[in-house]
Amino acid sequence: MVFEEIQHTIYREILAKLPQYLMYHNLGHTAYVLDQAIFLAKESEVSASDIHLLKLAALFHDTGFIDNPKDHEEKGCKIAESYLEGFYTSVEMDKIKGMIMATKIPQSPTNHLENILADADLEYLGTDLFDQIGETLYQELKHFNPDFTQQAWDELQLVFMQKHHYHTEYCRIHREPKKQENLLMVKKRLGLA
Repeated sequence: MVFEEIQHTIYREILAKLPQYLMYHNLGHTAYVLDQAIFLAKESEVSASDIHLLKLAALFHDTGFIDNPKDHEEKGCKIAESYLEGFYTSVEMDKIKGMIMATKIPQSPTNHLENILADADLEYLGTDLFDQIGETLYQELKHFNPDFTQQAWDELQLVFMQKHHYHTEYCRIHREPKKQENLLMVKKRLGLA
């Protein structure tokens, strides 16, 4: 199956139909994660066939938000199956579903491809886009809880970032130092540094 065809279909049939209040979990986030997954795969010499499966997993990883944020990874696996069944072997489907599930928080990837997608999903924590992307997630969470304050958001980020760790060598070397800077910035906003 040609990736661009399925990508166009999923963008049109699912991601373009996500509710507007999903300011983080949307088509833009999926495109970003897809780009990062491809980049990280090329940094670690993943085979072309595995890159294809990785791209599919990235494409479907948040499609479950079309129903509800709760258990969206499991729903994303079912959606992926409904679109891809008959085109991929059960082994390939299990790889795709494993990668989608590796993005579930707390992340627990079990192999190299899952490590890549898990890191692609949260790569922004260790970049200059941290505040900009984080703000979209804050606004999305605020939609579900209008009383959610900026301080509560920073407290949530603090706990999350202290527990988070990257799984790929590339992100440990090239994203972790900036993530620590971003963590310090959050601590300063909370008066903890």
